[in-house]
Amino acid sequence: MKFKCSGCRKLGKFCQSNLLLAMTIVSVFVGLVLGFILRSFDLSDDVCLIINFPGEIFMQVLKMMILPLIFSSLISALAQMDAKESGQMSAITVLYYMTTATLATVLGISLVLLIHPGDPSTKHLWPDRSTEETKVSPLDTLLDLIRNMFPENILRASFERVQTTFTIVKPTFQKIKKNTTVESMSKVMKAVTSAQGTNILGVIVFCTGFGVVISQFGEKAKIVIDFFIILDAVIMRWVEALIWFAPIGIVCLIAGNLLELENISDTAHILFMYIVTVLLGFLIHTTVIMPGIYFLITRKNPWKFFKGVLQAVVTGFGTASSGAALPISMQCLEQKLNIDRRISRFVLPLGTTINMDGSALYEAVAVLFIAQLNNVHLSVAEIITVSVISTISSIGMGSVPAGLVSILVILSMVGLPVKDVPMLITVDWLIDRIRTAVNILGDGYAAGSVAHLLKSKLEASDRLNEFRAELKEDIDLLRSAANSSRVSFDTSIQSKGSLTGRLSRRDSLDYVIGAEKLTWRSSIFDIDTRRSGDISTRKYSVV
Repeated sequence: MKFKCSGCRKLGKFCQSNLLLAMTIVSVFVGLVLGFILRSFDLSDDVCLIINFPGEIFMQVLKMMILPLIFSSLISALAQMDAKESGQMSAITVLYYMTTATLATVLGISLVLLIHPGDPSTKHLWPDRSTEETKVSPLDTLLDLIRNMFPENILRASFERVQTTFTIVKPTFQKIKKNTTVESMSKVMKAVTSAQGTNILGVIVFCTGFGVVISQFGEKAKIVIDFFIILDAVIMRWVEALIWFAPIGIVCLIAGNLLELENISDTAHILFMYIVTVLLGFLIHTTVIMPGIYFLITRKNPWKFFKGVLQAVVTGFGTASSGAALPISMQCLEQKLNIDRRISRFVLPLGTTINMDGSALYEAVAVLFIAQLNNVHLSVAEIITVSVISTISSIGMGSVPAGLVSILVILSMVGLPVKDVPMLITVDWLIDRIRTAVNILGDGYAAGSVAHLLKSKLEASDRLNEFRAELKEDIDLLRSAANSSRVSFDTSIQSKGSLTGRLSRRDSLDYVIGAEKLTWRSSIFDIDTRRSGDISTRKYSVV
């Protein structure tokens, strides 16, 4: 009987701790089944809109949290590190992302050359579609990337980003040839314009510089650092409540997405080998390459790490947005995997912008597939060009939906037709979701690897820096407060030890009063503090 009771308790604890994960996974399957079932009915556009509406609201609320979360998390994290540590973390992170993106591109090219999914004999089955040719070059992509890194107005960067566009100017004159034929002359004008959407990269660069500069002021900037730490805690507490609506939102998003598609079975039949090649590449990259790199760096079990970040991966699949899953990724890494928040708060936002392993692999496969479909044999130099441009464009165009512009750029570079691209987009409802999940998993492995490489250095610096140790204790106390609706720190042994440690390091009345502000009873207006020694018990009333 004891065994049964013990087993029931273990099962209950497991279900309780993994309830949200189980609900999220189930919601993915429910959304798929519901979407395919509803497709058999002739639903009106209004009904489809209503089905998708809860998911749309869920996505908007999650995206609403991205900007304040990046501001608060990046600044509060980098303010607790010196400039040298921040520089090392940045260099390691960018090098890691570039390495994995290159490996993903090489893997995609290798699979296409091995499997050869593009069959020219099936070309006649493709519907006749057309798409506008793009004039965007890799140079324009690189320059736009740099422009977005340094926005001229940080407020505008919150809702606009820089983008190079091409417009066809109407002819103002006509050219008359000798044979009396009239030929209209048109000109393509290139301009740097603003496109709607948050300039995440510019915000990250600004917050990085802001946080590094604050760290130079040390204890003098404690008020500013405390503000961003508390703001970060408030946002994460809000996110913890929001993610319980994820199952409903994911069901509606997936079902609504399926209802918008046409001729799924015909498209899947034509592009079957293409889909198999892309999914096989994702599978190898996530089960061999990513875990292999993580194991080589940390010598730890990558599957335990995968289990810890699974909630964020499933959410990314359901929402098809790395940005929407960013708060959940942070929560998984910090609470389940105990990753240093200073690492996760920098690596994850940066990875959301530039780490696109799934996109790099997908773009390489798509370009070579179109080449094979048109019976075009690319030279070794052209294949290398595809590899390099796929890697660069996956970073520079990370915010472009479906990677359409990236594929068009690469096709133009190697002289391939662009009219076949729209057909690939018809199956992107599935590939885009898996690609997003791959990118999120890559961000998680990157944070785990960087945290392992910098762990000893950060711990040594924390031991030598009293101010950073005090900030860390403040964060621990704040986290304890966030996890309880009725907090009494003066009755907590851990909090007593923390406060005693502070007093031993710095016996200052002003600092103690600052610490007393973290002690709550049933209301913040009644702050009861007790201090041992020769200082009497006092009670403050905040008016």
